[in-house]
Amino acid sequence: MEVTIATENTNAPVRDGDGPRINQDIKAKEVRLINYNGENLGVVSLKEALHIAEDVGLDLIEISPQVNPPVCKVLDYGKYKYEQQKKKNEAKKNQKVVSIKELKLRPMIDTHDYEVKLKQAKKFLAQGDKVKFTMRFKGRELSANDMGKEVLNKLIEDLEGICKVDAAPKLEGKQMFMMVSPA
Repeated sequence: MEVTIATENTNAPVRDGDGPRINQDIKAKEVRLINYNGENLGVVSLKEALHIAEDVGLDLIEISPQVNPPVCKVLDYGKYKYEQQKKKNEAKKNQKVVSIKELKLRPMIDTHDYEVKLKQAKKFLAQGDKVKFTMRFKGRELSANDMGKEVLNKLIEDLEGICKVDAAPKLEGKQMFMMVSPA
């Protein structure tokens, strides 16, 4: 007795869990086909599209699954994944990461300490970072929170032209917050 075992093509690409559907994974009966030259071949059956892709030795990749019928391209899947990864890396490279630097103050701050905090804020803003000022109140200072607001308003005046105020001074519990970003 002879037993034959059906084997899959081991050279066929395997789809990632989050990647586009390819070849036999495509569920639509008809697809809008774009060949390997970029020419639109119109709406064809899935079998015909798979046959066209197989004839040229490439894969059928579902590019736009949300439209009806879905758009499929005849491409090399490995090359397609490589180009998608390159685009992703390029987008990541061009992305600007904005970090938030925090400066903590007290309402009874001395002039020298104030100047040091002001200098640090200018440095952070010059680097393109946002600055969060936190005014902490202890004990009876909370009843005179207008002193803290005066210090924060003086900071706004001294940083005028360098920054814009994202969040005006606001009291939350025993702290007053203010956020500024580079102009």
